[in-house]
Amino acid sequence: MLQLQLLSSPPVSAQTLNLNTISNPKLFPHFSSLKSTQNHAFKFNPLSLTFKPSKFSLKCRQSEYFDQKQRFNNSSSTSPPPSSGSPPRYYVGHSIYKGKAALTVEPKAPEFVPLDSGAFKISREGFVLLQFAPAAGVRQYDWGRKQVFSLSVTEIGTLISLGTKESCEFFHDPFKGKSDEGKVRKVLKVEPLPDGSGHFFNLGVQNKLLNMDESIYIPITRAEFTVLKSAFSFILPYLLGWHAFANSTKPDETSRVNNANPRYGGDYEWSSFEKIVIALCFKLMPGFE
Repeated sequence: MLQLQLLSSPPVSAQTLNLNTISNPKLFPHFSSLKSTQNHAFKFNPLSLTFKPSKFSLKCRQSEYFDQKQRFNNSSSTSPPPSSGSPPRYYVGHSIYKGKAALTVEPKAPEFVPLDSGAFKISREGFVLLQFAPAAGVRQYDWGRKQVFSLSVTEIGTLISLGTKESCEFFHDPFKGKSDEGKVRKVLKVEPLPDGSGHFFNLGVQNKLLNMDESIYIPITRAEFTVLKSAFSFILPYLLGWHAFANSTKPDETSRVNNANPRYGGDYEWSSFEKIVIALCFKLMPGFE
C-alpha cells in the first residue's frame, strides 16, 4: 500500500496555486517541463477553492498489484540450487514387454570437447541404445543375457520414415577398423508383421570370440511403433547437439532484469498521482472546459 502524507505549515490559498506551482520540480518532478501552450486565461476564485493544512493518506490499488506481481516474479524465478554444484542429470527410457522378450530404448547424449577459444565442439553424436532381453519366465526377463544395438541418427531417421509395409536392416561391427574386425556381427532387422498390425524387431548377434550365436525378436504393434517414432523425432535434434547451439544464441536478458526492477512500479504510481492532481486543478479552474 502506498502511503502519502502532505504537511504544510502556512495555509495555501487558491491564488498561490498556478501552473508554475505544478511545474515546480521540487513538488512534481515528472511535470517540471510542463508548459502551457493554450491561450485560455485561467483565474482562481479564492472563495471557491482554499487549501488548509491537512494530513491525509492515499491507498493506491496499483501498489498492491505491483507488490503482488513482484512477489510472484521473485517466487517463480527462484529455484533451489543443485546440491552438488553441477546441473542434475536425468536418465529416461521406454520399455516394451512381450511374452518372449523385452525391449528398452534409451537416448544417449552427444559428447563435446573444449577448444582453445573457450567454445565447445561436438566430438561424438548422440545415439539411441536398444537393449533386447530374452524371457526367463512369465513376466520375467534375463537381463544378464541382453544384447544391445546402438542406433545412429541416420538409422533413427530410417525408422521414422519407415512405412507400414516397409522393412529395413542395419549391420554393425563393433570392432570395425581394429584387429578383431569381423569377429562380432550384429544385424537388426525391422520387418512388417504378416497381418499389418505392426513390425518385428529382430536382433541377431554372432560373436566368434565367445562362440555365441543368438537371435532375439519382439513384435511391436503399430501404436507402440508410433510412440517410438514420436520419441525419436523429438530427441533427434538433441542427439545432434543442436540444443547446445540454440541455448548459446539466446538474447541478452538485460531487459527482463530492468522490467523486474521494483522501482518500475513506483514510478508508474507517482505518475498517476500527479496526473490526478493536475486534472483536479484544471477541473476547478473557472472557464476551463
